[in-house]
Amino acid sequence: MTAQKTTPKTNGGRLSETEKKAIGKNVFICPMPVIIVGTRLNNRPNFLTVGWVTRANVSPPMIAIGINKSNASADGIIMHKAFSVNFPGTDLIEKTDYCGLVSGKYKDKSRLFDIFYGDLKNAPMIQNCPITLECQLTETIDLPTNYLFIGEIKGAYGDENCFTGGKPDVTEINPLLLSMPDNSYWQVGEFLGRACKIGRSLKA
Repeated sequence: MTAQKTTPKTNGGRLSETEKKAIGKNVFICPMPVIIVGTRLNNRPNFLTVGWVTRANVSPPMIAIGINKSNASADGIIMHKAFSVNFPGTDLIEKTDYCGLVSGKYKDKSRLFDIFYGDLKNAPMIQNCPITLECQLTETIDLPTNYLFIGEIKGAYGDENCFTGGKPDVTEINPLLLSMPDNSYWQVGEFLGRACKIGRSLKA
């Protein structure tokens, strides 16, 4: 497809210095956090690498994940009404990538990790991940190619060394990030400023 160039105007009516071009509709948020979703499949814990995840509600706390219908983990979530969300550090890049390459229908991926459970016995969590969540399935939205699973966070667990002043320290967590459509892994860069504070000067 040939990209079409446009020259959008700024709020002041002046032409933008940099021309925009149409890049097609199949675009992705960049970067995206990489997670490992845990569920129960074939009477054992199963794990799947997922790049589409977001917080979806404040109270009660909810999280949403998008999983292709062909993945075995989708069947496990629907059956057991529970799943875990595990945030791997960059040290788990090889095992994380592997969990997205093979199917739980044929491979036992539970042996890759140290596993623990909270209150939900069908939401296996990964001890090796610095931050883990156990979620109760509250809603399944049937999309053309994917299921959007929305789960209420019933428990959250973190490594002590990943907190500074009682708050998660992103440099210690060192989360694995993903960019698409180039399918590349990244890690967090430099600190830029505090959210909800750095823009206050413009309010005046």
